[in-house]
Formats: sequence, C-alpha cells, structure tokens
Amino acid sequence: MKISILAVGKTSDNLVQEAVEKYAKRLTKYINVDFKFLPDLKKAANLSETEVCKQEGQLIIKHLAGASYVVLLDEKGKEFSSVGFAEFLQKKMNAGEKHLVFIIGGAYGFSDEVKQKADFQISLSKMTFTHQMVRAIFAEQVYRAFSIINNEPYHHE
Repeated sequence: MKISILAVGKTSDNLVQEAVEKYAKRLTKYINVDFKFLPDLKKAANLSETEVCKQEGQLIIKHLAGASYVVLLDEKGKEFSSVGFAEFLQKKMNAGEKHLVFIIGGAYGFSDEVKQKADFQISLSKMTFTHQMVRAIFAEQVYRAFSIINNEPYHHE
C-alpha cells in the first residue's frame, strides 16, 4: 500500500517543515509515503471563501488520479484514538487498498466537489489547528500508527 498526504499551500514554518520531514523519513521504514504540497492560490485575498475552496478543490481533484481510498482531514470527521487510527490503517491494508490519500485542506476547508470524492473523513481533534500544524501532527500520528501496527515501543498505553 502507498500513502499520500496532500496539503493545500506551502509550509512557511521551518519547525513544521522539519517535523514533517522527520516523520516522513521515519515512515519509509514501514510504508511508501509521499507528501505533496499544492501551491498557494494567486491573489487569494481577492477571492471569496467559497471561490478559494472551489479553486483549491480543483487543484486537489487533479491529484487524486490513482487513489483507491480518499480521506479528508476535517473537523466534522470521525475522531480516533491513536490505537483506533492504527486499526483503521490496518483494515485498509487488509482490504487490499493500494493507495490511500489523506487530504489536508486550506483555511476554509473543502469544496463540495472534493467532499463528494472522499470515501471518509477524519477529525484530529475538536480543537482547531492551523492547516500547517496539522501537517506535522498528522505525520506524527501516521508514524505512531505504524509503530503500533508493528508492536514497537514508540506508543505507550
């Protein structure tokens, strides 16, 4: 199985970028994973929230070719414990999913077109995080999930 983590916009915070790179490197031990960062929209400040979502959605949809299962990271999604998320990933692997794509949207969320393409939605928390911080948090949770799946001591219960 391959995992892609697709995020809208560049990462401007060096600490976030370093954390993403750290966990991306660690994940190569377990799985083929790639991070794709879509470019920021030009002149987004001149657009309505709806138009920003629509244009970001068009960029996202272009990158979904080959995805067998699409998951949005959205505040309205299902919340998991770390063990529960590991079980979710294990079930997807057991089901023979070839390519899971997790999408981190922009500041205004997802367009209806992107939501229609999604198979599932996950919420990291009831709290709100910047879409940049979510990249590092989610990268760590994917790494944690694979350490749980492989019975390694990273996660403590």
